[in-house]
Amino acid sequence: MQTAFITHPACLKHIIESEHPDSPARLMAIQDQLIAGGLNDFLHHYEAPRASQAQLERVHTAAYLDKLAAVAPCDGLIAVGADSWMNPDTLEAALHAAGAAVLGTDLVMAGKVANAFCSVRPPGHHANSGQAMGFCVLNNVAVGAAHALAAHG
Repeated sequence: MQTAFITHPACLKHIIESEHPDSPARLMAIQDQLIAGGLNDFLHHYEAPRASQAQLERVHTAAYLDKLAAVAPCDGLIAVGADSWMNPDTLEAALHAAGAAVLGTDLVMAGKVANAFCSVRPPGHHANSGQAMGFCVLNNVAVGAAHALAAHG
């Protein structure tokens, strides 16, 4: 069985600042190394869907999700936490990043792949139910885990 490689072009548009450790260069470096190492052809490539409201609400409060939608900027950057920022493309990227975790869970649970790697941004393992934290707007890992429990027992 192979590994699923899940990403979405929107994840490259979440840009905070040129020197920020979480930049689009991180995803491009991963892809470059997979190609250079001859591994890219052994992966099953998938485009991440958007996570649904119901999938997100298993982890995040509706009030927090509504707040993210309401404060998403039309231009520039806004802080949504002490160390988490949004640009006009961040919310779309975050929805696809969380959707990648859901898709990866489904692919593994269905036995279509042995494992999945989600090459996404913004990262998603620090955010809690109602707050962005640690560069993370949504908690992709928790969304995937909650989906596994709800959809696959």
